[in-house]
This record gives sequence, C-alpha cells and structure tokens, in this order.
Amino acid sequence: MNDIIDKSYFSKDAALRVGRTLVGPLLLIVIWWFANNLQLVSDKLLPGPIETFGSLWTSLADGSMTADLTATLYRTLYAFALAAIVGIPTGIILGSSDRIYHLVEFLVDFFRSTPATAMFPLFLLIFGIGDFAKVAVAAFSAWLVVLFNVAYGVMNSRKTRILAARVMGASKWQVFRTVMFFESLPQTFVGLRMAVSLALVVIIVAEMFIGSTNGMGHRIIDAQQVFDLQQMYASILMTGMIGYGFNVLFLTVEKHAVHWAGR
Repeated sequence: MNDIIDKSYFSKDAALRVGRTLVGPLLLIVIWWFANNLQLVSDKLLPGPIETFGSLWTSLADGSMTADLTATLYRTLYAFALAAIVGIPTGIILGSSDRIYHLVEFLVDFFRSTPATAMFPLFLLIFGIGDFAKVAVAAFSAWLVVLFNVAYGVMNSRKTRILAARVMGASKWQVFRTVMFFESLPQTFVGLRMAVSLALVVIIVAEMFIGSTNGMGHRIIDAQQVFDLQQMYASILMTGMIGYGFNVLFLTVEKHAVHWAGR
C-alpha cells in the first residue's frame, strides 16, 4: 500500500515539474501568436508560430537541416572536448597552488573577459579558413571557463575536511584524491555546463561569419539573406533547443554524479 502511495506521489510530483517547465514555452508561443494575428508586428518581420514550427518540422522530415545540425553538433562537441581535456587538469594544477594561480591570474582574467569574437582574426591567421579555426576559438573560450571554475572549486574545498584528512595522516596526494577532487566536482560541473553553452554560441557565430558552407549559423544567415523568415526563425529555434538540451543533459548528469553537493 505504501509503495502505491509513494509511486502515486512521485508521478504527481513529476507531472507538476513537467507542467511548470512547459508554462514558459507555451506562454511565449501564445504571445507570439497574438502578436502575429493582431498585426502588432508585421508578417514580413515575424511569421506566425504555426508556420514557423511547420517549417522546422518539414526541414527535419526532409533531411535538409540534418547536415547543418550534424556539423554544428560535431564542432561544438569537438571544441568542448578539447576544452574539458585541457581545462580540467590545468584548473586542478592552478587551484592546488596559490603561488602558481597568482602568477597567471591576470592572464586568465584578461582573456576570459575578452569577447570571443575579437579573437576570430587571430585564430584565422594561425589556423586559416577552415573548420579547425572555428573549433579552436570555441575551444579556447570554453577552456578558460573550465579552467577558472575547476581552479575555483579546488581552492574553495572545505578546509575542515582537508584538515581532518591531514590530522588522520593522509598524504598530500591522498588529500587531493579523496577530498579536494570530490569537493571541487560541483564547481567543475558548473564550469562544464557553462563551457558547452559558450562553445555552441561561438560556433554558431563563427559559422555565420567565417566562410562556412554548412552549420546552423550558416543556415540562419543564408535564410536571412534570401528573406526566408520562416526558415530563419525555425533554425534559430533549433539552435535554442540544442543549447537547452545540453543544459538539461549536464544538469541531469550533475544531479546523479554529484549527489552529495551542498551536504
């Protein structure tokens, strides 16, 4: 009996969470529909939501968007992987030593504050016009985010747990492996979640303006130039879905992998 009550409670709780999640998107679509039907915004600038979602569905069904979607996902994940592989160990090294961190703190903060788009000409000079230039500038921007968050997580590990481990005779490596590493994981996941979103943004912008022949950014700018607004908005919606999907994925992984966070 208790199992039935518990299952009923959790199913209702899940339904409520899904309902709350859908309120925002539905409200946006309703406002969009009213703005279009009441001619608050010209049809030439804002097509209706039904037509736009229809265009999105058609593009996915006939496969015309698949190549662009695949190219963007590949570049984003490639850039993110490079950022994570390099950023996590370097962040751990910097966070483990105040002396090393203060030596490079200015450089990290300077480049982290520099807009990624300002780095396009430099990366084009180094890597030329090609896919890797786009991936490299996105990876560099994402790497700085990962580096900063991992270092911050390591530096702000709970001192009481570190002291307790040292009192019990743990070596520096054991303290790092059993305490500092796990204490830094919540902040590391925050950095990874921010990094994948930033990598997507930079890749989309790069596809718009750095000699791309495919990708969602290229698709958006092409649709804008031929004034195919339904396809332009459909492509923008798809990029938003990609970003939201990455965010939900990382939140889910973080929830299960770092279940002790905040305790």
